[in-house]
Amino acid sequence: MKVTINAVKFRPDQKLEDFVNDKVSKLERQAAGLLGAEVTLKVDKPESENNKIAEIKIVIAGKDLFASKQADSFEEAVMLCIDALKTQISKFKERK
Repeated sequence: MKVTINAVKFRPDQKLEDFVNDKVSKLERQAAGLLGAEVTLKVDKPESENNKIAEIKIVIAGKDLFASKQADSFEEAVMLCIDALKTQISKFKERK
Protein backbone atom coordinates (compact mmCIF):
# COMPACT_ATOMS: atom_id res chain seq x y z
CA MET A 1 0.00 0.00 0.00
CA LYS A 2 1.25 3.47 -0.85
CA VAL A 3 1.19 6.04 1.96
CA THR A 4 1.53 9.67 0.88
CA ILE A 5 2.41 12.20 3.58
CA ASN A 6 1.72 15.90 2.98
CA ALA A 7 2.87 18.49 5.50
CA VAL A 8 1.46 22.00 5.30
CA LYS A 9 3.96 24.80 5.97
CA PHE A 10 6.57 22.60 7.70
CA ARG A 11 8.93 19.74 6.96
CA PRO A 12 8.30 16.61 9.07
CA ASP A 13 11.36 14.82 10.41
CA GLN A 14 12.13 11.23 9.47
CA LYS A 15 10.98 9.94 12.87
CA LEU A 16 7.49 11.41 12.34
CA GLU A 17 7.29 10.06 8.77
CA ASP A 18 8.32 6.58 9.96
CA PHE A 19 5.73 6.72 12.76
CA VAL A 20 2.95 7.70 10.34
CA ASN A 21 3.96 5.04 7.79
CA ASP A 22 4.09 2.34 10.47
CA LYS A 23 0.70 3.16 11.99
CA VAL A 24 -1.14 3.66 8.69
CA SER A 25 0.35 0.48 7.22
CA LYS A 26 -1.11 -1.50 10.11
CA LEU A 27 -4.59 -0.64 8.80
CA GLU A 28 -3.97 -3.23 6.06
CA ARG A 29 -4.61 -5.91 8.69
CA GLN A 30 -8.11 -4.50 9.19
CA ALA A 31 -8.99 -4.09 5.51
CA ALA A 32 -7.77 -6.51 2.86
CA GLY A 33 -8.62 -4.27 -0.10
CA LEU A 34 -6.76 -1.20 1.13
CA LEU A 35 -5.38 0.54 -1.97
CA GLY A 36 -3.68 3.63 -0.57
CA ALA A 37 -3.60 6.31 2.08
CA GLU A 38 -3.07 10.05 2.05
CA VAL A 39 -2.00 11.73 5.29
CA THR A 40 -2.06 15.51 5.76
CA LEU A 41 -0.32 17.08 8.75
CA LYS A 42 -0.74 20.74 9.63
CA VAL A 43 -0.42 23.21 12.50
CA ASP A 44 -3.57 25.20 13.27
CA LYS A 45 -2.48 28.08 15.52
CA PRO A 46 1.11 27.74 16.80
CA GLU A 47 0.45 29.67 20.01
CA SER A 48 -2.49 27.54 21.17
CA GLU A 49 -2.82 24.06 22.68
CA ASN A 50 -4.18 21.15 20.65
CA ASN A 51 -2.87 22.80 17.50
CA LYS A 52 -1.61 19.75 15.57
CA ILE A 53 -4.05 18.37 12.99
CA ALA A 54 -3.81 15.02 11.24
CA GLU A 55 -6.12 14.06 8.40
CA ILE A 56 -6.05 10.57 6.91
CA LYS A 57 -7.93 9.44 3.81
CA ILE A 58 -7.82 5.79 2.80
CA VAL A 59 -9.27 4.07 -0.26
CA ILE A 60 -10.82 0.63 0.15
CA ALA A 61 -12.19 -1.07 -2.95
CA GLY A 62 -13.79 2.06 -4.40
CA LYS A 63 -14.81 3.59 -1.07
CA ASP A 64 -13.02 6.53 0.57
CA LEU A 65 -12.82 6.69 4.36
CA PHE A 66 -11.68 9.88 6.09
CA ALA A 67 -10.72 10.94 9.60
CA SER A 68 -9.48 14.27 10.92
CA LYS A 69 -8.32 14.78 14.51
CA GLN A 70 -6.63 17.54 16.49
CA ALA A 71 -4.28 17.02 19.46
CA ASP A 72 -1.18 18.33 21.27
CA SER A 73 1.18 16.26 19.10
CA PHE A 74 1.09 14.84 15.59
CA GLU A 75 1.61 11.34 16.97
CA GLU A 76 -1.45 11.63 19.20
CA ALA A 77 -3.55 13.09 16.37
CA VAL A 78 -2.49 10.27 14.02
CA MET A 79 -3.39 7.63 16.63
CA LEU A 80 -6.83 9.22 17.12
CA CYS A 81 -7.35 9.12 13.34
CA ILE A 82 -6.27 5.48 13.19
CA ASP A 83 -8.78 4.57 15.92
CA ALA A 84 -11.55 6.41 14.06
CA LEU A 85 -10.64 4.69 10.79
CA LYS A 86 -10.63 1.25 12.44
CA THR A 87 -14.21 1.91 13.55
CA GLN A 88 -15.17 3.05 10.05
CA ILE A 89 -13.53 -0.02 8.49
CA SER A 90 -15.42 -2.40 10.78
CA LYS A 91 -18.72 -0.65 9.96
CA PHE A 92 -17.86 -0.81 6.25
CA LYS A 93 -17.20 -4.56 6.54
CA GLU A 94 -20.53 -5.12 8.31
CA ARG A 95 -22.45 -3.40 5.51
CA LYS A 96 -20.82 -5.51 2.80
